[in-house]
Amino acid sequence: MKNKSTISPSSPTSTRRDFLRTSAGFTAAAAALGTFEIARQAHAAGTDTLRVGMIGCGGRNTGAALQALTADPGTRLVAMCDILMDRVLAKRAEIQKHKAEQVTVKNELCLAGFDAYKQVIEASDVVVIANAAKFHPLHALSAIKAGKHVFVEKPHGIDPYGMKTMKAACDLAREKKLSIVSGLHSRHHPGYQETVQRIHDGAIGDIVSIEENFLRAPYGVVERKPGLNELEWQASTQYHFVWMSGDDVVQSLVHNLDRARWALKEANPIKCHGLGGRSSMTESIYGDVFDHHSVVYEFPNNVRLYAFCRTTTGCYDEYSSLVWGTKGRADIMRCAITGEKKWRWQGSGDPYQIEHNTLFKAIRSGAPVNNGDYMVSSTTAGVMGQISCYTGKEVTWEQINASDFAYPPKPEDCHDNMEPPTKVGPNGSYPVFVPGKTRLI
Repeated sequence: MKNKSTISPSSPTSTRRDFLRTSAGFTAAAAALGTFEIARQAHAAGTDTLRVGMIGCGGRNTGAALQALTADPGTRLVAMCDILMDRVLAKRAEIQKHKAEQVTVKNELCLAGFDAYKQVIEASDVVVIANAAKFHPLHALSAIKAGKHVFVEKPHGIDPYGMKTMKAACDLAREKKLSIVSGLHSRHHPGYQETVQRIHDGAIGDIVSIEENFLRAPYGVVERKPGLNELEWQASTQYHFVWMSGDDVVQSLVHNLDRARWALKEANPIKCHGLGGRSSMTESIYGDVFDHHSVVYEFPNNVRLYAFCRTTTGCYDEYSSLVWGTKGRADIMRCAITGEKKWRWQGSGDPYQIEHNTLFKAIRSGAPVNNGDYMVSSTTAGVMGQISCYTGKEVTWEQINASDFAYPPKPEDCHDNMEPPTKVGPNGSYPVFVPGKTRLI
């Protein structure tokens, strides 16, 4: 992959994890973390410094890196990589604006290419992973094998092959007493925590059904810059290509599925059937992903989960997690319960920062945290629903866990200057899967 010599720093893509937050709460949290006992864990030899490395230099990992530096004043950002060098250099400059004293990335550790993650892992004590989701399992496992702590953004894989790799990473982290923290941030939201606890305590009675919505306009859409080859173009807009992102059930609705499984006390779906396709977002800028999905999951005790996601313009939008019970309804994202035990949470807290506070507290205290159980199962539920939408077939939990299917090429087979597995068609659109004809597992 060629490096870009022309750098045009710009503000990072806006995300729900707005990394420009500079609240007093963040400052207090960082100061408090400075009092934690220094862990007898991997860190820069002879110092109390924790060296942080970034794998991926998009808006999400820029935010995650800032949150990591905020979480612990003893952290130093020492290495960064991406498929594109111009993003590495632009994000280094962006992070320096906010954390100048904690950014010590030398030019030789600004890296580009598919194999650059190896050097980042080698240079770091803590690895922050938020690149194309296809590579999350491989990069997490590689970091754990090297004895490094990991924060890894959702989703935690895009296919059954990746989920087996991620489970291996989490199991190995537990064995080696290393921390691995998930970017499924809902688990760290204090209001969601109290709402779910009240559900578990019977505030809405027995759960009857759940509705999950992630409906919005297309996101992460960027114009193709002149001079990019096809591989560089797809890497620069990875959310819109299945082989890199896994599409929207896995990429976005996974947050909703995680909240639903949490409310159901970590139950896994028995089976699901999905509907999906591409209706209007057909231009090449939108790649080869579907623009709408609907998945119906069946859980134990005859509970049904109705899950919807959509990325089209000019339509109704909603982001919600609604749980119906025999005695009321819980709106997890509004931290509210209606029915016999009406309640609403009053409080504040940033789960995106809290998840990093939790990670660095665990490292410093020598008491590892491992989110492996829910991060693997919730993402597997997303993979299950996505494949059902692509194929038009019912998919069972047993089927998805027995499969070794991977969207080609496998992560370890990707390399610089490779030909991407999909190309734009003569009609100006990238081809998509066809439900009823596509077979994957």
